Amino acid sequence: MNSGMNPGMDPGAGQEQADAPIMRSVGDTCLVVDFGQGVDLELNRRVVAFAQRVRDAALPGVDDIVPSFTTVGLHYRPEAVRTRPGLTPLAAVEAAARELLQAARDAPARSPRVVEIPVCYGGEWGPDLDELAARAGIAPAELVRRHGHGLRSVFMVGFAPGHPYLGLWDEAFDLPRRATPRPRVPAGTVGVANRQCVIYPFELPSGWNLIGRTPLALFDPRARVPCLLAPGDHVRFIPVDREAFERLRERADA
Repeated sequence: MNSGMNPGMDPGAGQEQADAPIMRSVGDTCLVVDFGQGVDLELNRRVVAFAQRVRDAALPGVDDIVPSFTTVGLHYRPEAVRTRPGLTPLAAVEAAARELLQAARDAPARSPRVVEIPVCYGGEWGPDLDELAARAGIAPAELVRRHGHGLRSVFMVGFAPGHPYLGLWDEAFDLPRRATPRPRVPAGTVGVANRQCVIYPFELPSGWNLIGRTPLALFDPRARVPCLLAPGDHVRFIPVDREAFERLRERADA
């Protein structure tokens, strides 16, 4: 679930962020803590830090914590929230959230988990790679090199279970989504747009530009931790050839 802005929106440049997040009730059982606007790495780090602080606090009655690009949704069961006479469950959750905001701000930053994602680029698995490289005025191999260079942050997981949004890349990846979405895109497909990247956890429709595919499973409902990636993780994309891709896929299937 996305508790805030539209995934895949164009990155905001130089937008000022309010120092104090805004809190608002959404429905009867959800409090949204809004940190600002725009696709911004520092802003998202604040979101991730606060979401982790709420998890660590294990607030009674708060049973789902949903970070997005700029917000954290706190879903709660009113009957289970710890409160006192004259204080509504919503007010109690708000008060706890305000205390945790300060705690998250003062806490030392945690080292992010680094996950390597092997990708076979181009061909049938990345049908838009050559077109995107031509539009950027570079060779396909250079676009692949740039996509795999350095670490990228997972902003959020949403749209579908295990579906990550990552960024940010350079201007070669600053292009819109396709005018006509594809109705069926295979699991593991890597798409780019607006200097961001997504990976499809299972077959889904997609309007993103497709450049490759990974053999890794992004979502497994049978696993203790169903999603491979989580907000705040860092990802390094590793180019692999077709033979390595098939070998890794067979290992994953086994």
